[in-house]
Amino acid sequence: MAALEAEVKADADAQRARKEVVMQKMRAQQAEQVELRRRQQELHSTQKKLPAPKREVQRDDDDDEDRGLGGALELASKANRVKNELQKAPKRGDKSWVKSGLASALLGPVGWLYAGSWREAAPAALAYLVVGSLALKILPMLLLWPVFMIGLPLSGIAGVVYALQYNRHGGRQRLFGKDKPKELKSGGREA
Repeated sequence: MAALEAEVKADADAQRARKEVVMQKMRAQQAEQVELRRRQQELHSTQKKLPAPKREVQRDDDDDEDRGLGGALELASKANRVKNELQKAPKRGDKSWVKSGLASALLGPVGWLYAGSWREAAPAALAYLVVGSLALKILPMLLLWPVFMIGLPLSGIAGVVYALQYNRHGGRQRLFGKDKPKELKSGGREA
């Protein structure tokens, strides 16, 4: 029985010793953290005492952050307006942005003819067909796939924008240039 008690006492002493070592390590870490905080505060307080030109640079950084936040808010509000416009119920005579986007994504600029300005869509579609047919005769299809993988989604986005512009203005609108204002004598719409 005495041997068991001695063994339990030795085990308890070993646990206390391990506990004390861990506690000493924790105290040392806390002391290091306190010292680190003190040095950081000291550095921070010396940074506030920098000459005037350095402060101006810091103010510019703050202004950039404010502009970044403002830009993010502006982008979010634009995204919200686009979302609302896409969810709006179509009126009679409106072009479907889904059809326009799919046609443009599948057919390239030929899909722009659905809602796009005739001045842009017709030459682009003709150029697309001519250049595409020549490229297919000269280049292997494997080399053209990267062009299609980038160009067709961009064309689909342009098709959606064409349809949204059509619905917003009630007629075909140019994307890649501004129409010069003209007086309409016949009362009809011009593309």
